[in-house]
Amino acid sequence: MTLPIIRHLGTRPYTETFEAMRTFTQARDADTPDEIWFVEHPSVFTQGQAGKPEHLLLPGDIPIVQADRGGQVTYHGPGQSVVYFMIDLNRRGYGIRSLVTRLEDAIIATLAAYSIEAAGRRDAPGVYVSNGDKIASLGLRVRSARTYHGLALNVKMDLEPFSRINPCGYQGLRMTQVSALGGPDDITRVNADLERALLMKLGYLDK
Repeated sequence: MTLPIIRHLGTRPYTETFEAMRTFTQARDADTPDEIWFVEHPSVFTQGQAGKPEHLLLPGDIPIVQADRGGQVTYHGPGQSVVYFMIDLNRRGYGIRSLVTRLEDAIIATLAAYSIEAAGRRDAPGVYVSNGDKIASLGLRVRSARTYHGLALNVKMDLEPFSRINPCGYQGLRMTQVSALGGPDDITRVNADLERALLMKLGYLDK
């Protein structure tokens, strides 16, 4: 089975990466390999297509970027693992709901290896720990059965900017992160563990 191309991009501005994803998706054809990009972003709020301005409470000096993904407003910043998925759904043989579940399951499996209990929610995509705090967000766009955008897993970051918004449109939603729950604070290690879990849950690897 052909593996996707994995790119570890380091720290890149959100807008630059957003445009690169969109350009890649527009240019690809039936033979273009899937790609998965790991990246960190400087501090930025991003608004999804359905984003409502009332969920931006006190953004302050953090820039706000309108994106074409699903969902409401979220925050990206240093110490957060952001992973983007350029996947041909027809070639993989599953739909968007299945993809979301697979991404959530990969995050859940990664966290379980750190003894962090977590689960997805059917009514609110993302991954939540046992006390209800959210640890990972998801937002995707599908164009001609090809995806872009992806997930954001909080590893070791400043969570304060989340208090300036209603995260994902939910008032009072609390955010948490891997390092606060006894997991590693090394984003390189978390990315390596998450990468393997993603390849397995997405069906690129058998074991």
